[in-house]
Amino acid sequence: MTRPILNDSERILQALKDDLLVTDCNGTIMTVSEETKKLYGIEGRNVVGETVYQLQKEGVFTPIVTPLVLEKKDRVNVVQTTRYGKKLLITGVPVFDADGNVWRIASYSHDITEMANMETHLKDMQDEMKRVKHELDQLRLKSSGYGELFAESPPMKACLDTASRVAAVDVNVLLLGESGVGKTHLAKMIHQKSPRNKGPFIEVNCGSIPESLFEAEFFGYEGGAFTGASKKGKVGLAETSEGGTLFLDEIGELSLSLQVKLLKFIQEKQFYRVGGTKPKSLDFRLIAATNQPLQDLVVAKEFREDLYFRLSVVPIHIPPMRERPEDLAPLISHFLHLFSEKYERKKMLDDAVMQELYKQEWQGNVRELMNLIERLVVTSHSQIITHSDLPQSYRDTVSPLETSFQAPLRQTLDGVEERILRDAKKRWKTTVKMAEVLGISQPSIVRKLKKYRIND
Repeated sequence: MTRPILNDSERILQALKDDLLVTDCNGTIMTVSEETKKLYGIEGRNVVGETVYQLQKEGVFTPIVTPLVLEKKDRVNVVQTTRYGKKLLITGVPVFDADGNVWRIASYSHDITEMANMETHLKDMQDEMKRVKHELDQLRLKSSGYGELFAESPPMKACLDTASRVAAVDVNVLLLGESGVGKTHLAKMIHQKSPRNKGPFIEVNCGSIPESLFEAEFFGYEGGAFTGASKKGKVGLAETSEGGTLFLDEIGELSLSLQVKLLKFIQEKQFYRVGGTKPKSLDFRLIAATNQPLQDLVVAKEFREDLYFRLSVVPIHIPPMRERPEDLAPLISHFLHLFSEKYERKKMLDDAVMQELYKQEWQGNVRELMNLIERLVVTSHSQIITHSDLPQSYRDTVSPLETSFQAPLRQTLDGVEERILRDAKKRWKTTVKMAEVLGISQPSIVRKLKKYRIND
């Protein structure tokens, strides 16, 4: 037999001025405090006898806790939203009868509206901080001398993503790529994003130092260590990287004998100056780079396998320009602005020049592009750089502005248009991208491809 709710208990609960709502197993409201009515905005309404299902249907609050308590037969917490946008943390508690069955469900709440708003505000602030940090990173890239690391293409985005992730940890990195792709710039970026960015960035070009002088230049020497040596001695390049990053460029140029000494130095982070007897310890982060296929050199016994594995804990391949055509336009814009500012000559490229640049293979990669844009800014006569300003080696065999007058104008123009479209189709697989680059609508691209049977 079930027990009735005592009227005295109801009066006591009301006197506490607290939030309480009691229902039976069907969700019918048996008791409700005035405080609860205020929370839900139903003051003056006698809801005893109504069900919480009906109140939810009316939009007074959602979700309801009663069915959840009945299902679990245990205490349940949910976040409830009222019709006025308040957020309430609802706790539902089962009350059992003498037979152990759920007899009543009592629920009370805490207003967490302000807390929820603060959480939303905090998330918005975090998103804003991420956006600002990204913009600051981009500005830092440009101001630090490696702003030409643009990444619109998927392979370059993957390259920079890997570099950004490994920058935070002191792991050896090997940068691989053709000459001119920007290995030094990427090494600087890794240094700037690392905890060692307050320390020095020391670049050593292993191919530019004669083998006979490498040890003295790299490790330094004590006074009078050899004929012609300074009496005061000399600090080596390696030693100046203390607390920072040591960047070994063109690492594949080192002889086998020097590779042995470099391996020992990297493993132990200790070295002897030439003519010295006391070892010196060094704290540095190592980044190496090469345009040579080191794995092939290892197979040919021209590069030590143990040194290769020591260097390439994290290898990062920088794609050549021909594999990242999406990056060409932002790079051109960057260099054009850079050299226009440097030489105080406002310059622009006309469409014919842009089309010609898109056709190039860029064997010298970003360095070749940079040198060409600098040359065009300096040597062109007018503000608009035209096709005739291009060096002969960068001009197509038949310029869009030149013709032998052996065919009618319409036929000649069609031939030029077809050639441009065929070149564009090779570079960009979608008609949307082709339309964006060529500056016409996508339906026009589709129509012209069909006209010249380029899709066939």
